[in-house]
Amino acid sequence: MSGEGERLSIHLYTDEDITDLVAILLRERGYGAESALGAGLTGFSDEDQLAFATSRRWTLLTFNRDDFTKLARQWHEAGREHAGIVISQQFSRCEVGELLRQVCNLLEAVSAEEMWNTVRHLQSYR
Repeated sequence: MSGEGERLSIHLYTDEDITDLVAILLRERGYGAESALGAGLTGFSDEDQLAFATSRRWTLLTFNRDDFTKLARQWHEAGREHAGIVISQQFSRCEVGELLRQVCNLLEAVSAEEMWNTVRHLQSYR
């Protein structure tokens, strides 16, 4: 996927459960990020959200643990690949700073290549 010594950064796609403010704040910090709202995909199914992110090689960030864990398993069993899913505990709008801090920790610790076809829990990057 990457050249020798090159570390590809994760481009994060936030589903519609996560405020689009997270993607905006990540871009302000120099990270690649897009939200479902920014992409015009609000109201689309979870599978459509994952397919969209995957088509762009973007890792999806969600609060929706149950549905995306099931979806990742279904994709794996069907031999489909994705660019990674990051599952977070629920944060309120007033806790965006803590959510952002944990996301930045993840983005600094994990490459896009390491994220490929994995499901990770954001709280591992506190």
